[in-house]
Amino acid sequence: MPAVVLVGAQWGDEGKGKATDLLGSRVDYVVKFNGGNNAGHTVVIGDEKYALHLLPSGILSEGVVPVIGNGVVVDIEVLFEELDALVERGVDVSRLLVSSQAHVITSYHRTLDKVTERFLGKRRIGTTGRGIGPAYADKINRLGIRIADLFDPKILHDKVEGSLDQKNHLLVKVYNRRAADVDAVTDELLAYADRLKPMVANTPLVLNNALDAGKTLLFEAGQATMLDIDHGTYPFVTSSSATAGGAVTGSGIGPTRIDSVIGVIKAYTTRVGEGPFPTELFDDSGEYLRKTGGEYGVTTGRARRTGWYDSVIARYASRINGLTDLVVTKLDVLTGMDKVPVCVAYDVDGERFDEMPDDQSAFHHAKPIYEELPGWWEDISGARAIEDLPANAQAYLRFIEDISGSRISAVGVGPRRDEIIPVHDLIHAR
Repeated sequence: MPAVVLVGAQWGDEGKGKATDLLGSRVDYVVKFNGGNNAGHTVVIGDEKYALHLLPSGILSEGVVPVIGNGVVVDIEVLFEELDALVERGVDVSRLLVSSQAHVITSYHRTLDKVTERFLGKRRIGTTGRGIGPAYADKINRLGIRIADLFDPKILHDKVEGSLDQKNHLLVKVYNRRAADVDAVTDELLAYADRLKPMVANTPLVLNNALDAGKTLLFEAGQATMLDIDHGTYPFVTSSSATAGGAVTGSGIGPTRIDSVIGVIKAYTTRVGEGPFPTELFDDSGEYLRKTGGEYGVTTGRARRTGWYDSVIARYASRINGLTDLVVTKLDVLTGMDKVPVCVAYDVDGERFDEMPDDQSAFHHAKPIYEELPGWWEDISGARAIEDLPANAQAYLRFIEDISGSRISAVGVGPRRDEIIPVHDLIHAR
């Protein structure tokens, strides 16, 4: 104890990697519990910048045990590429554990992801094309390949054959693609087995034993609340549970073991991919946020859509996740603005919504209702206490804290590890 869950409180890219790194020296395990290599975390340590996609951010913290939980879908080729890249830079990756029950992304999952997205045309979701959705679909359809299957060639071959039985008809007859070869896919996966096996563990047992021994565990979400398969802006979502509840199913610990839930949220809002975005900006302010904040996807390089802070979404994320704390990132990006608007509610066809509309169509037509706060021009990157910030920056934080449903416990004022202001202790037992 304690067990801390860290989630994104918007549409992703909030800076969860920075928050994980901030806590890294105080935790014993960092567990990734959902998603795959469709999300990226950027961590800046000194002059070194690390971009992680599949690996938990805790792999960069000395002494921490990084864990890929059972709720993750694993592209093993990508896993090895990331590990090799870190080893080349002198990072110790020997502590990594991978759940035996995590599902595997295969070459045919990647193929299906790409051709399906193209086939959807204007109805496309905006996926990364990395096979995450098809891998999760196979999991739900009970046609998936799990890490443990790689260590029994006969079972693996039978499962690949069963999975491809229908998919090959789809690939050939609908998408006009070549059928995937069962033996080739099986051999490709078996080639990873020897190197992978030492990393594989019964991670639910490991994690529960660690909690019993008094260790501190951090559960790190991929993606974010508004991309959650159940609670996000469906259908423009990811294929996994990116909210705090996903930490339970995606790691194998019980809900009563969670002590606190931290939401990471930008001082403004961004989104990648398709789907509604009420505060999206299409003017010079939006471009300023994009350029100043370096808003380009870590995984895809796509320019992120940008908008003002949305407190309706913040309140929703607070409620859905049961947030105990907020980490606000990139406050420094707002420096240099005369006025900083904050969305406090929505207007939907003349009706005011202070909370998220439950209807997809209503959210799609939501227009932001703003309150404008005075901006600031002072450089805040050297601030290490709230009192160091300009008065208007302090007022901005107080305003969004009061309206967002959770207390602000840390504030990021720059990209580096030390450019963060602690406000409250982020690791606390109930």
